Parts: sequence; C-alpha cells; structure tokens
Amino acid sequence: MTMQFDRVSVTKGTREILSEITLSLTEQRIGVIGNNGSGKSTFLRLFNGLEKPSTGTVRFGESTDDLRRHVGFMFQNPDNQIVYPMVEEDLAFGLKARKLPKAESETRIERVLSELSLTHLKGRLTHQLSGGEKQMVALAGVLVTEPEMIVFDEPTTLLDLRNKMQFMRVLATLPQPAVVVSHDLDLLAGFDRILHIAGGRIHADGRPEDVIPAYKALCEDLGGC
Repeated sequence: MTMQFDRVSVTKGTREILSEITLSLTEQRIGVIGNNGSGKSTFLRLFNGLEKPSTGTVRFGESTDDLRRHVGFMFQNPDNQIVYPMVEEDLAFGLKARKLPKAESETRIERVLSELSLTHLKGRLTHQLSGGEKQMVALAGVLVTEPEMIVFDEPTTLLDLRNKMQFMRVLATLPQPAVVVSHDLDLLAGFDRILHIAGGRIHADGRPEDVIPAYKALCEDLGGC
C-alpha cells in the first residue's frame, strides 16, 4: 500500500513548517533525518492524522480520511501513549473504538504479547515498568490494532543499549512498512530509503549510503546538527 503526499504544506500562524511536500512512499523501511526544528515530527504526524495539512492531501492507498485506522503511531516518550494503569487494560483500550468482540480482543492481546516476549508483563502496573518495558508495551498497544503501516518518532532516544538492540531486532521483523524519525543514524543505516528534511522541505531522498554521509558532512560544515 502506498502513502502519498501531494503538494502538502503545514502552516502555523505566519510560520510555514512544511512546504510543498510531494512523495510516494512504498518501501518497507524509511528513515527520516534532519536537525531539530526542520519539520520532521510534523511530517510524521501527518501520516495518521495527528496533524492536518494546511494545503495538499495525504493519502494512504485510496483513503484520505481516518488515517489512524490504517497507520499506527509511536511517540518518542511511551508515557505519552500509555494511558491505563495495567498493561492488559492499556492494550485493550486501543481496541475499544473498533468494537471487536471481547474474545477477539483477548486473542489479539495474547498473540502480540507472545510475539514480543511480553506475556509476563500482562498483569503488571504500567507505572512500575522500566523505560524499555514501557516502550515495548507502547509498541504492543500499536500492534494489537493491526495497522497497515507504523510510524515511529525517535523510538530509541530514551533507551539504553540493551533495550535499543531489542527494539532494533523487533523493528527488523515487523511485517508492516515502518517510517522512523531518528537522530540515531546507526538505526537507519540498513533501511531502504532515507528522507532528509531541512527547512520544511525534502533536501535529499535516496539510499542510506548516499543520504546519510552527505547529511553527516553537512552537519560537520555547520558545526553540528
């Protein structure tokens, strides 16, 4: 399924955050890089309707409405995503709007927890989880809704090395296409496509081996990104 941006701009007051973005995204793993304030997070939030374009259209397949039913979103901080005090309750929350039969909801929750090796956390209180556990529970909360695409906003920023490596292993095996905004260039090195956003525009678009070294060189010229 293709995610299509057609002449998309986002304006807040007098400030243009994104300008005339036109893209067709079909790859399995897409990374998004750029310095702080470049428009990356706004771009990501367009994927599932958390942000609306001021002009232009965002389309998933043939759909321009209710993108959240197609695209899952993972926030940088899992505390912004986990809303219920118990893990099982939190995972069930995302299914309530879909009005699934209770048995099907329970089956989905059990399956996703098993796939992520999180079954032991099912009855745990979410505020007692470690940062890495919260991140994985947040991912489970996305996966139970069975999205057709998942977007991630800086998913490894709050993780230590062990949990980062665990997350990378899980990410590599997800069947869904994934779009990942990250400053962690090692995380994105094996991706299919990299978008470099600068000043609200697509500055570069291509393979990691081409886009990432050019971005690093630009950062060095600017004294850091």
